[in-house]
Amino acid sequence: MATRHPHTGRPDAVNSALELRAFVEVASLPWTLPILMTAPHGDGHPVLLLPGFMGSEASLIGLEVFLRNRGYAVETWGLGRNVGFHARHATALEQKIRHIHHATGRKISLVGWSLGGVFALYGAHHAPECVRCVVTLGSPLTVDPGGSASPPLVKAMYRLIAHPGGPDAHTMQPRARRLRERKKLPMPLSCLYSLSDGIVPPQEATVDGDPARHENIRVPGSHIGLGFNVVVLWIVADRLSQPEGQWHRFEPSGPLGYAYRMLTHEAVPI
Repeated sequence: MATRHPHTGRPDAVNSALELRAFVEVASLPWTLPILMTAPHGDGHPVLLLPGFMGSEASLIGLEVFLRNRGYAVETWGLGRNVGFHARHATALEQKIRHIHHATGRKISLVGWSLGGVFALYGAHHAPECVRCVVTLGSPLTVDPGGSASPPLVKAMYRLIAHPGGPDAHTMQPRARRLRERKKLPMPLSCLYSLSDGIVPPQEATVDGDPARHENIRVPGSHIGLGFNVVVLWIVADRLSQPEGQWHRFEPSGPLGYAYRMLTHEAVPI
């Protein structure tokens, strides 16, 4: 079984305080290009990128440029800044997924960062015949009945910008609760998470599920830097490159696999 990480409670306070290390991850990205150029190429199918809370299309530039280079037909959600899990954005996203599928005649891979991953799961639930696979980056997919364990500052920002009730008001609504019915998803789901994520704790960014379709992949780094993290980019390319209908769990191998195990201190993803 794919299993949730056993962590409980909020992210470590030190990790939350050090989230600005994401700027180091962004600045180091050009130096890692030789590694990224070894990532597998894709088959040209459409990939839709979804930003995190308060992120816009500009925040996805690292993923967008890299995946275009790997041969994918990349699009971003085109809905402006992500200001919360609102019905209007969820409905528009489903329509966009269906439009891309109709226009290209191919299934779409969804890559969602943080709250964008919740939108990605929503789109996969409501247009399953159009979606090839889902990849989430530090996304709060599994919120316990007690509510979100994100830091107080993050909850305060969500209350101010998205909903007076905070993130729990959206995660506990019927539309979001249905997302937990992952057994009904016919496509693969890969959840990337970091133990040093200072915003979304690992137990929320991971899932329990069927190992034939679900996996949790540990990566090093901050939450804010996930979209520019060389390990994340390489793994996303690896997940998207699998032939349609021939999905298998992430298996790090070779020199890069050895480096991955050294960075994450684990031989295989949980």
